[in-house]
Amino acid sequence: MRHYRAGLVGAALLSIGLLASACGNSADGAAPEPAGTTAEDVSVVASTNVYGDIVRQIAGDKVTITSIISDPAADPHSYEANTRTQLELSQADLVIENGGGYDDFVDTMLKAANSDAKVLNAVDLSGKKATGGAELNEHVWYDLPSMSTLADQIVGALSTADPGDATTFTANAATFKQKLQDLEKTATEVKSAHSGAGVAITEPVPLYLLAACGLVNKTPGEFSEAIEEGTDVPASVLNETLGLFTGKQVKLLAYNEQTAGPETEKVLQAAKDNQVGVVPVTETLPAGKDYVAWMSGNLAAIKTALG
Repeated sequence: MRHYRAGLVGAALLSIGLLASACGNSADGAAPEPAGTTAEDVSVVASTNVYGDIVRQIAGDKVTITSIISDPAADPHSYEANTRTQLELSQADLVIENGGGYDDFVDTMLKAANSDAKVLNAVDLSGKKATGGAELNEHVWYDLPSMSTLADQIVGALSTADPGDATTFTANAATFKQKLQDLEKTATEVKSAHSGAGVAITEPVPLYLLAACGLVNKTPGEFSEAIEEGTDVPASVLNETLGLFTGKQVKLLAYNEQTAGPETEKVLQAAKDNQVGVVPVTETLPAGKDYVAWMSGNLAAIKTALG
């Protein structure tokens, strides 16, 4: 797995005072609120806008939400944590991180700041473990049941920080979880129609959602691992991957749009040349979409690609 780089941690601690009046919200430009005791002062920091949006759906405008990584046009792995990131985390009452090695800079910076923020780790909450000697697939935001579990934990943490709005948090979470159940129903419908169909990926990002749809990943592990790690794909492995399309072994290609490169472009072209449907996927929320609309769009694209 590729990790985000936690640059300038030591310098960040020295610079918090200088940045306090100038630092803005990474997601929407609003300055983060200082932590406090009133509902308006509860500060939530999420490592990516995926988790920031889930908090928003539960908390509404009751808290201040900062999403550290939010650019849908950029490779999220190129993000370098900096002094602004350190300041945002140092002021947080609640932190939502992915975990599983995906966003280690969060823990590094929280420790450096001696933060006492409540931390929710999505991978830990999911219960997902590496099996059979394989690496853990840390992209748990593509696993709908895990996001339902996370929603419950967010309600508990927010209700502790702001007891006066606990009823609102609980009601909003119930609405959000119902939407997740609707998405799971759609995935089950795809599974009923296409269970066992072979698929290809460029990275493991969407595997949990593809598995929920009953689809089987046929991609050589060496290919997706190399792409995820940012290393060269051996020629024999690339040829094996391309053969999935020429040999009609797969029904769709799930293509991570945020980490394209020469090898993935060859795979994409092979899919197009062989009339294999392409499902674009991303690691952060696309512009103008919330989590539910994003996952609904992914499921719709999967259904279309499968025909």
